[in-house]
Amino acid sequence: MELRMNASWKKVLAKEFEKEYFKNLRSFLENEYVDNSNQIFPEQSAIFNAFDACNFENVKVVILGQDPYPTKGHANGLSFSVNEDVHPLPKSLKNIFKELESDLGIKQVENGDLSRWARQGVLLLNNVLTVREGEADSHKNQGWELFTDAVIEALNTQKKNVVYILWGAKSQKKAKNVNGENNLIIKSPHPSPLSSYRGFFGSQPFSLTNTYLAKNQLEKIDW
Repeated sequence: MELRMNASWKKVLAKEFEKEYFKNLRSFLENEYVDNSNQIFPEQSAIFNAFDACNFENVKVVILGQDPYPTKGHANGLSFSVNEDVHPLPKSLKNIFKELESDLGIKQVENGDLSRWARQGVLLLNNVLTVREGEADSHKNQGWELFTDAVIEALNTQKKNVVYILWGAKSQKKAKNVNGENNLIIKSPHPSPLSSYRGFFGSQPFSLTNTYLAKNQLEKIDW
């Protein structure tokens, strides 16, 4: 499996690629993409899209989800995002847009491509970066969690005043790798229909993020 990733991230994460767990993960994925052709998402070339869309130096916000959409044609390598031609939008993404409208008054759109956020410094990361069709969590405990721990640790060590938006219990476990004094951690339930009414709606992550960025002389995100 080829490591297609932005050069800035490759440099930061170089040691991870040499570790035994990551070698085992690559082997697992190579077999998955061969044995389950067209049923592993996203496609291989898009696995690290989140890093290509937002280089290390530009990261101001991390939105952390669980694993990619397990529905064919949805996952594009950016957490919660889909390509602009995908309709209808996934329910979790619809709920994100509902909260955005409630929080900042920004009308919902039918374009679910969140690369517009990534270009402004929002790292759209999942806890696990691949999934088998129709089987949420099918690639858990294969090494991705260790890799994304390393991503958060690298950001925490080398940057400060980053906003971490952690949606769902699995994502919130990453908070242990973040210095809460030097950064802002926003936790809420996952935006999926199963949990969104337990505290995701009304959590105001978008306004809280921009208030914090402005307070630290950083440019706000145009959500």
